Amino acid sequence: MTYHNPPTTPRKSATFDDYAMSEIRRAAATGIYDIRGSGAKRKVPHFDDLLFLGASISRYPLEGYRERCDTSVVLGSRHARKPIELKIPITIAGMSFGSLSGPAKEALGRGATIAGTSTTTGDGGMTEEERGHSKTLVYQYLPSRYGMNPRDLRRADAIEIVVGQGAKPGGGGMLLGQKISDRVAEMRTLPKGIDQRSACRHPDWTGPDDLEIKILEIREITDWEKPIYVKVGGARPYYDTALAVKAGADVVVLDGMQGGTAATQEVFIEHVGQPTLACIRPAVKALQDLGMHRKVQLIVSGGIRNGADVAKALALGADAVSIGTAALIALGDNDPRWEDEYQKLGTTAGAYDDWHEGKDPAGITTQDPELMKRVDPVVAGRRLANYLKVMTLEAQTIARACGKNHLHNLEPEDLCALSIEAAAMAGVPLAGTNWVPGQGGF
Repeated sequence: MTYHNPPTTPRKSATFDDYAMSEIRRAAATGIYDIRGSGAKRKVPHFDDLLFLGASISRYPLEGYRERCDTSVVLGSRHARKPIELKIPITIAGMSFGSLSGPAKEALGRGATIAGTSTTTGDGGMTEEERGHSKTLVYQYLPSRYGMNPRDLRRADAIEIVVGQGAKPGGGGMLLGQKISDRVAEMRTLPKGIDQRSACRHPDWTGPDDLEIKILEIREITDWEKPIYVKVGGARPYYDTALAVKAGADVVVLDGMQGGTAATQEVFIEHVGQPTLACIRPAVKALQDLGMHRKVQLIVSGGIRNGADVAKALALGADAVSIGTAALIALGDNDPRWEDEYQKLGTTAGAYDDWHEGKDPAGITTQDPELMKRVDPVVAGRRLANYLKVMTLEAQTIARACGKNHLHNLEPEDLCALSIEAAAMAGVPLAGTNWVPGQGGF
């Protein structure tokens, strides 16, 4: 008698999954590493792994339609003669003219102004449209020095010294030749159509002592008016925050690995840095140890999507958050209305990340004159303002449910975690217990 084994379902490797194998084939065929935009796409512990503990008997909630919940924030009150006062604690992150189109940059300024918050220049300098439509504009001072000049430093409302970025801490960005238009080339004082790579470190300092000198230099140039931010990627948040404070920063901007980028190596995006959730508590601890929490403000960025994310970041000790990818989506990035064109580019709406190629159907991450016409900066600005309004209302709703009359009154005690990893990163108890991994309890 012959026995036949029943057929089994073919099993693919968890290590060599379809994506890993496609990357091996691509590398073997081209001999170059993959470059893309956007942020990390792997799943890591994030704000979704935290829950708020709303008020009941032990806490008294606020009445949503009768009791005020303030959202205002002051940034840069440590040294600056003119600190920034914002209506909401949600700011727009730095995204350069060059990586973004002119109409997209204008729309960011318009939307931020309507909502009562700030926007940021990014690498490549300040455009007149952006300055003209941004009530509060932060000027990024980057290692590349593209477009940097003392006049624009003085025209800004704050200066952000960029030391690192969450998508690529320790690495520089890229702007490929097809996006170097006449205007971009002129602003950056570089040849048209030639690939540009931003430096990974500032050319005039080698350590934290030099950072202090640079901050003082910028304060002198701006007559001690402007708040000075220092932006770091989420690598060593405790020490980087402490050193930024000791160097004289008014504000620390902390960018986790879910933060996006216009273009860099995918191996950077997915394998360097820490999740945003893991970075907040060490940075707050550094500020507390120095007696500077709330005196030096902390802005958190990287993967902020909704009002719940805002509220959770503030509960963990941040003073404000910054959004980049979410702002672009609000403007119209990766919109299904352009699905046919995304398909022609070999991708789909929601997955498009080849921003460096300059072919964005939505007209946001391109310098193509015809594609840029698809962005109406007035309409897109209103969309962004609507989105910021909804995020703020959501955060207020949560704060009131926790009995808080200001978003800054949220605290770690208002949170629990759904996983051991999130509990350890955020320093809050695992749901159903009073156990914080690494801190005892049960």
